[in-house]
Amino acid sequence: MSRAMFGSVRDLSKAFGIILGLVGVIWILQGLDVAFAPQSFMTGNPVWVVLGAVAVLAGGGFLWRGVRRK
Repeated sequence: MSRAMFGSVRDLSKAFGIILGLVGVIWILQGLDVAFAPQSFMTGNPVWVVLGAVAVLAGGGFLWRGVRRK
């Protein structure tokens, strides 16, 4: 499997960071019981606010690692 087929590790890190950050934002909105967030078992549960914040921070770390210069 060639490296060009999958892109660089930096590209994967950026993509993973963006996805993880977006998932974290959704978890925060559901935990805060925001009206336009989808209703689920996470709705109104403050645990998901904390987990979402952790996911956003982790996603930011992956994104930062992907965009920083060597």
